[in-house]
Amino acid sequence: MQSPCCCLLSLLLHLFLLSGTWANLEGTFTIRLLQTTTFQNTSFVDMEGLGLLEDIELGSLDKHTWSIHFCQPWVHPALPRADWDTIENLIKIYLQQFNHLINEGAVQREVPYPFVVQCTAGCVLYPNRTSQAFGYVGYNGQDFLSFDTKNITWTLSQDTELSRYVQSFLQNYTAFTELLEILFNDTCVDDMEVLLHYGRAALERQELPLATVFARTPSLDQLLLVCHVTGFYPRPISVAWLRDGQEVPPGPALNTSTILPNADLTYQLRSVLAVAPRDGHSYVCRVRHRSLGTRSLLIPWENRSAAPTISITIAVLLLVATAFAGGFWWWKCRRFSQETPQHSTETPYCSQRLFLFLGSG
Repeated sequence: MQSPCCCLLSLLLHLFLLSGTWANLEGTFTIRLLQTTTFQNTSFVDMEGLGLLEDIELGSLDKHTWSIHFCQPWVHPALPRADWDTIENLIKIYLQQFNHLINEGAVQREVPYPFVVQCTAGCVLYPNRTSQAFGYVGYNGQDFLSFDTKNITWTLSQDTELSRYVQSFLQNYTAFTELLEILFNDTCVDDMEVLLHYGRAALERQELPLATVFARTPSLDQLLLVCHVTGFYPRPISVAWLRDGQEVPPGPALNTSTILPNADLTYQLRSVLAVAPRDGHSYVCRVRHRSLGTRSLLIPWENRSAAPTISITIAVLLLVATAFAGGFWWWKCRRFSQETPQHSTETPYCSQRLFLFLGSG
């Protein structure tokens, strides 16, 4: 009986890596096949499987029916329906064997439940058509074993009794070793080409970045300039701060986040620069991305903090002056009305003058 990882690599590679015609795309491309299996006990297992070309989800496995769910419309036409049916049947057989062998080994080695096994396999295709394959096994979220594609051997990521047992278990399958050598050294390039052909439009998709700059003041002696860039695709991007036209080097004052995904399959990040308020320098956030070509986005930070302060000061002074003048007019009118006979017509006139004055102010 073949080992679980043997079945994993052979079946999933045939699931997502199909022969085809070179798409003449430029760049380096990576395909990853992921499997995560949670063993709650000897009778209950939860499994998830996913295939990725770069960051594009090609397909996944339904955890209940173990059938293929196509994430992209161009993946399914790569093979006839009968071939996909055959692959689904093979996957179901593999998962049954995988679960059985893992549970059998766990009982023999007295491995405590629950535990999680993760398998990752794939290859990187470079522009000169050379490739580099990889295979990893994880246990409970930690690196467990890795596959050396040059020497066709399994390498320990952690030296424990359990890892040595699994390493010996996998290494003793000579048929498995020969299969991996063929898949990684001969088949990977040819099999990836069809995905590059069918998925060319998705791989060449470009979305322009949208960048905004604003400031935060965590304290009186510190100003944080924030450059928020979002909506861009593909993932690689360059964001830098320019001080008086010169790029700010990495340091404790500069903090750039990791690139995070958006719900619309684009990306975002933030770059924060700590500066002293009113330091007299000019600051610009520069963004470079493939969708911009040779151009760069330059978003300056404009310190408008002084303008509102001046406006508020002027408004307060005008209000005080108006109130003082109004009080003076009111006092003058009251005094005049007291010194003038009641039948005099001057009081209404004075009130009208006061009203007009306040209205003009």
